[in-house]
Amino acid sequence: MFTGIVEELGEITAVETLDDACRFRLRGPAVTEGARHGDSIAVNGVCLTVVDHEGDEFTADVMAETLKRSSLGVLAVGSRVNLERPTAVGARLGGHIVQGHVDGTGEILERKPSEHWEFVKISLPADLARYVVEKGSITVDGISLTVVDAGPDFFTVSVIPTTLALTTLGIKQPGDPVNLEVDVIAKYVERLLGAHVEQGDAR
Repeated sequence: MFTGIVEELGEITAVETLDDACRFRLRGPAVTEGARHGDSIAVNGVCLTVVDHEGDEFTADVMAETLKRSSLGVLAVGSRVNLERPTAVGARLGGHIVQGHVDGTGEILERKPSEHWEFVKISLPADLARYVVEKGSITVDGISLTVVDAGPDFFTVSVIPTTLALTTLGIKQPGDPVNLEVDVIAKYVERLLGAHVEQGDAR
């Protein structure tokens, strides 16, 4: 489990395209400290497994399904990425519960800077809109953010300078894709309520 508090901006140093997958080599001095084979690291919000590491770099394999559902497929050598290690049991939950299981992708639609924060508007797939609510939590490229406004096919967030400086949201531009993970609690509630309604209809 992650919390959506990005630890560092990493960089793609190598990309190997396989028949039905892709292998990334990534640089991240903070997240590779003490890393072991089999550890999990979130890359732009996608939970990946460390298959090899040396120095401040690690290698991770990305399956075709993950490439299909996320924006990792557009990454190339030199791309900057958000990196986060799983939260430790008993640690502070600085953001919200993040699984690292991307639900879909959106696109940066608009950016409006101001003196103390920046307004960012992001497109939202129709099948995810019901999980996104005003003042609720959403994960954008692995960043835990609070929804300011939730529309039928978009949502907006206000991003503070620290987040802009330490994550990819500081460099993403209109038209760029982002990974989205909605609040898992909303999905569980929907599932439970759906089962309850079905049981009631059967009586």
